[in-house]
Amino acid sequence: MALNCGIVGLPNVGKSTIFSAVTSAPAEAANYPFCTIDPNIGMVAVPDKRLDKIVELIPPAKVIPATVEFVDIAGLVKGASKGEGLGNRFLASIREVGVLAHVVRCFDNSDIIHVDGRIDPTNDIETINIELALADLETVEKRYEKQSRMGRVNKEQQKENEFYLPILDKLKAALSEGIQARSVITDEDEIKALYDLHLITMKPVIYVCNVDEDSILEENDYVKTVKEIAAKEGSKVVVICGKIESEIAALDTQEEKNEFLEAVGLEESGLNHLIRSAYETLGLRTFFTAGSDEDRAWTFHAGDKAPRCAGVIHTDFEKGFIKAEVYNCEDLFTYGSELKVKEAGKLRLEGKDYVVQDGDIMHFRFNN
Repeated sequence: MALNCGIVGLPNVGKSTIFSAVTSAPAEAANYPFCTIDPNIGMVAVPDKRLDKIVELIPPAKVIPATVEFVDIAGLVKGASKGEGLGNRFLASIREVGVLAHVVRCFDNSDIIHVDGRIDPTNDIETINIELALADLETVEKRYEKQSRMGRVNKEQQKENEFYLPILDKLKAALSEGIQARSVITDEDEIKALYDLHLITMKPVIYVCNVDEDSILEENDYVKTVKEIAAKEGSKVVVICGKIESEIAALDTQEEKNEFLEAVGLEESGLNHLIRSAYETLGLRTFFTAGSDEDRAWTFHAGDKAPRCAGVIHTDFEKGFIKAEVYNCEDLFTYGSELKVKEAGKLRLEGKDYVVQDGDIMHFRFNN
C-alpha cells in the first residue's frame, strides 16, 4: 500500500480548500469544475499529544513529528471511467495513493455551484463509486481475458486459473453493479492474488463530510446520510467545516488557533482528526526517540519488529542490530522522568523478535 492519502470527490465539494488547510500550503480553489488538474502534494505533520508531553518531560533542542503525505486529486464526474472531464488522468492519480479521503458536500449554498445542480450526498457518493468501479471493471476484464488465453496453452497456468478466474468472475459481477471490490474481496489469499491489479476500489475510504459553520457542532441530515452509508461499508467518517479550517490555518500561532477553536466550540481541529485517521488507516504507527538533542516521532508499520524499526532511523541500525532499550511513553507520563521509569523496572531490553508497539520510546544498540 502506498503511504499517502488521496483527497477525492466531485468538483466543487471543497477538496482543494481542505487540502490547503490540512497542508497549510495553497492549492488553487475556485468556483468552477476542474480547477485542479495536476495533483497537489503536501507532507503533513501528524498531530500527536504524546510527543508534546514527551517534549515537556525530556526537553530537546529540536522536535520532529511524524508525517503523512496528502494528494489533492481533481474532481471526478459521471463518465470519468470513459475519459469524461479528464477522467483517465485523474483515475491514474487515484491508483497511486494508499487510502482515499472522499470529500462529500454536506452544506447548502446557492453561491457555490454543484456539478449536478443539487445537494445529494447519496447520489454524489454513488457517482464516484460507480466511476471507480467501472474503471476497475475494465482492469479486471483485461486480466480475465489474458489469464484465460494463457490457460489454454499452459497447463501450469490452467491449474492456477482454477483459483484465480473464479475470483475475477466474482469481481466482474460486483463491479458491473457499482459494488466496490473491498466489499466482496475479504479473504487474505484473494487479496494477495489481486494485489498486482492495484484496484482503486480495494483501497480503504474515509468519508469527509464538508459542512457549514452551523452544522459543525450538530450534524445535519446530509451528515447522517453519509454516516449510514459509511456504516454499511465499515468506513470511517470525519466531519469538517472547510471554511473554519481555512480560517484556523491562516492564523500564525498555536495559541491563536486554540482561542479560535474555543470560540467556535471545538476541542480540536477536524483536520487533526482526518490526518490521524489517514495515518491509522494506512496501517502506520509511531515510536519515539527522546533526548537532549532531539525528540522525534518515527513512523513504522503495525506489526514491525525492532530491527526493521531501527532501520527506519538508519539502514546501518538494522544491519547491526543488537538490542533495543524500550519503554512505553505512558510509563514516562506516569513516572515523570526516564530515571524513574528505570527505577520502576519499566525499561526493558528487547531482541530481534520484539514487535514494536505504538507509543514505544526506543534506544537501539547496534554494531557499526
